[in-house]
Amino acid sequence: MVFWVFGYGSLVWNPGFEYDEKVIGFIKDYRRVFDLACIDHRGTPESPARTCTLENFEGAICWGVAYCVRGGPERERLAMEYLERRECEYDKKTLVDFYKEGEPSQPALTGVIVFASTPDKVSNKYYLGPAPLEEMARQIATAHGPCGNNREYLFLLEKAMFAIGHEDDMVIELAKGVRKALGITGNGIPTERKRTGTSTKTLKSLTPVLRPLQEAVAMDS
Repeated sequence: MVFWVFGYGSLVWNPGFEYDEKVIGFIKDYRRVFDLACIDHRGTPESPARTCTLENFEGAICWGVAYCVRGGPERERLAMEYLERRECEYDKKTLVDFYKEGEPSQPALTGVIVFASTPDKVSNKYYLGPAPLEEMARQIATAHGPCGNNREYLFLLEKAMFAIGHEDDMVIELAKGVRKALGITGNGIPTERKRTGTSTKTLKSLTPVLRPLQEAVAMDS
């Protein structure tokens, strides 16, 4: 038995659990958005932080990191319990196909777990919904909680995406907006861009379809 989990937010740079394998890649028909409230780590109930979740968007791709946990039921249980505590604002686990760079037509893995949220303010109390970029930037610039401030989360994600070679335009523009709100110049990241995280240019000829998956874990021999 083995399970894989896909990280697209803080899990990219800080998984926080023991894993056996790490693979950089992407999932299809999802894009990264900052529409989820965090009230116990980087924000508070009175001043919630904005953190990442996924939005269904046909033709989009979302780059991140897949982590594999092997070693038996107990090890898997401990990792999943940790993830469920940490990702408590996410109200659902979705199973997706995961693709590696250079292999966009054939999934490298199926049944990969990803934590996501229901985009409904009535059924999901943590869902903030979209907002104008300047408004989100001001919120991220000022929110803070027991684990640190919201802007650090965003800046660390910006650096992590650069480090894996797949920057995300949304992350970059939002980080620029936060720096502008704070009066900060520069970002400490080299100016040469490697790749835009949500670009679909190289995948435009494909018609991505996520197959329905029935198992909560991926099986491996």
